[in-house]
Amino acid sequence: MEFYKFLGPWIFFCVCLSPTLLAGDGGPSRFDSDIVPILQKNCTVCHGGAKKKAGLALDAFKGDVAVVKDLRIWEKVLKRLRAREMPPEERPRLSGAEFQTLTQWIEAGLAQFDCNANKDPGRVTLRRLNRIEFKNTIRDLLGLECQLADEFPADDIGYGFDNIGDVMSLPPILMEKYLAAAEKLAAEALKKGSASAQRILACQSGEADKKACAREILGRLAERAFRRPVTEEEVGELARLAELAASEGESFEKGIELALEAVLVSPRFLFRIEVDPDPADPDLVHPINEWELATRLSYFLWSSMPDEELFAQARAETLRRNLEAQVARMLKDPKSGALVENFSGQWLGTRALKTFTPDRTLFPEFDEELRAAMRQETELFFEAVLREDRSLLDFIDADFTFANDRLARLYGIPGVQGSEFRRVPLPPEAQRGGVLTQASVLAVTSNPTRTSPVKRGKWVLEQILGAPPPPPPGEVPELSEKAEAVQSGSLRQRMEAHRANPSCAVCHLEMDAIGFGFENFNAVGAWRTRDGKFPIDPAGTLPGGRSFKGPAELKAILKGNSEAFSRCLAEKMLTYALGRGLEYYDKCHIDQIVAALARNSHRFSSLILGIVKTDAFQMRRGERGSK
Repeated sequence: MEFYKFLGPWIFFCVCLSPTLLAGDGGPSRFDSDIVPILQKNCTVCHGGAKKKAGLALDAFKGDVAVVKDLRIWEKVLKRLRAREMPPEERPRLSGAEFQTLTQWIEAGLAQFDCNANKDPGRVTLRRLNRIEFKNTIRDLLGLECQLADEFPADDIGYGFDNIGDVMSLPPILMEKYLAAAEKLAAEALKKGSASAQRILACQSGEADKKACAREILGRLAERAFRRPVTEEEVGELARLAELAASEGESFEKGIELALEAVLVSPRFLFRIEVDPDPADPDLVHPINEWELATRLSYFLWSSMPDEELFAQARAETLRRNLEAQVARMLKDPKSGALVENFSGQWLGTRALKTFTPDRTLFPEFDEELRAAMRQETELFFEAVLREDRSLLDFIDADFTFANDRLARLYGIPGVQGSEFRRVPLPPEAQRGGVLTQASVLAVTSNPTRTSPVKRGKWVLEQILGAPPPPPPGEVPELSEKAEAVQSGSLRQRMEAHRANPSCAVCHLEMDAIGFGFENFNAVGAWRTRDGKFPIDPAGTLPGGRSFKGPAELKAILKGNSEAFSRCLAEKMLTYALGRGLEYYDKCHIDQIVAALARNSHRFSSLILGIVKTDAFQMRRGERGSK
């Protein structure tokens, strides 16, 4: 494993938190008085002195500048701590207070990274098209709806998304699926009369030199499929394949079909390849070329290949100078619906709705129609923020949503009839507005038989504030769901007793407070005032002293901390756009995006433009070794 494996979006935990919302009351930790005792007690027995396992000697660091001087090493330490990989199982675990002190000290050091002196665009790992990208690319390349992609193995998830190069493997079974799909798609493309097929038929019926005609057809097709200019040698390889089929008695059309199959299983089609002048030089930073920029842009906003306009801009080398106009055009295009479905479904976790199975005895109102309505509300709402270029803060709270009669009944919204979705205003007493109180999010953060304040609080920390809590200690038992336990007190009372363990209380005080703020919504998102025979208490106090009495006041607190949410969403969207996890130097790019959002009223377009204008999106460097 690479020694210096960088972190995902959560490395900005400290940066994401506003002192007025979530910060603790204590001052900053000091290395000698606060950190050294923790390291000596828990770490240096293995990572110190002559032993220094994995070549890491934590007793060699001195003073509070330790993190700033050795960012990559402390990034590794932080990753191991958050994953609960260190200390190892045979060693005593860190207490909650020790964990918090040590991780926050490292994060504070990472936040001091000097962006002006250390500009680094990062490097995106070579990555293949995921299932959705493959399907959309076939649609735009050949004009075919590729249902075959639905049979591909599920894509692995990294940093919350399924388009991350570092985790996208190519198992043998997937290669077999590619081969089978290429054969069927090539045959279907020629039968369905696509533009390429029509040119092929013209070659057969006209008087042209068939060889020259084949080269022209295959050259145009390969350029679009490989998303870059093709060489004479590449076109020649495809033409020779077509000629070989003809020499063996196959028709001209069959020869082109075989060449098309070769295109569809080529790594140049299946993978998004970006070329470095010197891949081994980690200090060689260079802009990606305009064809590569067009490809990054199209797969970011459309989850598909560039269209003819983007190709034309890349060919003329005018895309960079016209970037804002192209982004505006692409966001208006219906294909930007892919950003709605793919980004929002993973950021908000609503993809999990398809497997959500609440207890039908406890929640008889839930059925497949309601499941579909839940997801459609969230997608339509996200699309409205995108299409209308609204403020990102509408995701936290807004005065409208989308509903049909089925969803309106669940929400208690009168006057909505019919199965068609429409925009509906939300008065303050509706207790709705924003994604936090949409049934899709409330459902996927619940258990089959009841709500889960822990899941809901954790979701807000991760997806709204960018401050995920550490994994729970392995020895903590689950909350009892036995009948006698359920009848002994409200869920809040039982959880308060359950988290009496001091090592649990540090994280749960914040997480549970947020989760209980949404306890008026049951496991499928319906409003309630009682949990069985017990009244709901949705009040809470956050670290730092901010109190609320229910979901409306909690959302107001979250919305008031716009910098934290903007930074968190920028991290999520940049991760999705780049197809890689964020690293410590990406703080510079996030700072740039967040500043632009603040200047532009947090408009959705400002987020997209902020991302595509960063060096992280437009440039890359060589591969770094393990030093």
